[in-house]
Formats: sequence, C-alpha cells, structure tokens
Amino acid sequence: MTPVLRVVWEDWADRTLPLPVYQTFGAAGADLCANLLPEDRSTGFTLDPMHRAVIPTGLRMEIPAGFEAQIRPRSGLAMKHGISLPNTPGTIDSDYRGPLGVALINLGHDPYTIRHGDRIAQMVVAPVVQAVFQVVDRLSQTDRGSGGFGSTGRG
Repeated sequence: MTPVLRVVWEDWADRTLPLPVYQTFGAAGADLCANLLPEDRSTGFTLDPMHRAVIPTGLRMEIPAGFEAQIRPRSGLAMKHGISLPNTPGTIDSDYRGPLGVALINLGHDPYTIRHGDRIAQMVVAPVVQAVFQVVDRLSQTDRGSGGFGSTGRG
C-alpha cells in the first residue's frame, strides 16, 4: 500500500515551489525545499559555522497512522558545505499537525546562505511498529553478550 500524505500550505507560503518530490524513479527520499518567510526571500538565510536554525518549508502535513516521515540530510550539502541535521534523522510522527520545519546545522568552516527554493533535506516515509515492553527476570544469552560500543570489531 502506498501511503498518501495530505499537505496544506501555510498562509504565507510561496505556492509556486514544488511539494516534496522524488528526483528519480528509485529515490527513497523526497526533496524538501526551503520556503523562506517573505522578508527573507530576497536575501536568503545565512547559517554561520556551528550554528543551527529551523528552516521553514511552508507546509503542514497529515501522515497516515502506522507511518512516520524521517527527515535526513542531503549528501551533497553535507559533503560540499558541512550542512547537516543536528538530530538526523528527524522524526515526524503521524499525529503531528504543526509546521514542517527542517533543523539544519552548519558543520563547515564558512557561512552558508540558504536561498528561497533550495533543496535542503530529504524526507523518507517509513512504516512504524510500536513495541510492547515487558519486565523479565533475565535476558537470553548471545555470543556478543553485554559488549558495548566497538565490541564487535575494529572502531
């Protein structure tokens, strides 16, 4: 079953920008565009090194029950400019109806200006399974046991 995400524009949003869109047939993530506030559109929004900000998309959405939207960095922005997400992947739950903003961080050495309409992140829609948590007296044994970070090999 293909989930349908219902979308509404914010009142101030530029409706000429595309909705989230898959750039290729095999793409897992749909690109999200910066839909800057009217007062920021001509100059863009500059993100200084080691600073973070929420960049608006101008959208609100309704994700079907049983699904989530994961917001992930775009690899080109990360590699070329150090632009990433501080909480990657960000999760949008199916019961959230507020504005869709993308938290970005500049891990690069130079300020980076986000222009109105720039593709700033990608959104992956995924099924969600909610677990049941049960207290027990002991856990089953495995070869790994209680080995923590780096216990299964180098690094």
